[in-house]
Amino acid sequence: MFAVVRTGGKQYKVKEGDIIKIEKLVGEEGELVELEEILLIGDAPETTIGQPLVPNAKVACSIISQGKSKKVVIFKAKRRKGYQKKQGHRQSYTSVKINQIIV
Repeated sequence: MFAVVRTGGKQYKVKEGDIIKIEKLVGEEGELVELEEILLIGDAPETTIGQPLVPNAKVACSIISQGKSKKVVIFKAKRRKGYQKKQGHRQSYTSVKINQIIV
């Protein structure tokens, strides 16, 4: 069984036991979290597609760690004008383990 989950403006295809990195969630390591925006649940004989969400469906997961990704460097320049601008950004993420898909 798998599910398509929407969190942080992105969609993820998950199944039980998967470990994924998603946008930062509030919580401590080891804490249980439920993702409630389930767009699709797929099973071998049938698939349930939400309109836009699947009713009464949840994905139970536990927070493994909180962290920051690698630095992204943004460099802007205009030729022959002496304009240069350098910025950096590190996006925060939460690493979660999918425990159960609840239908």
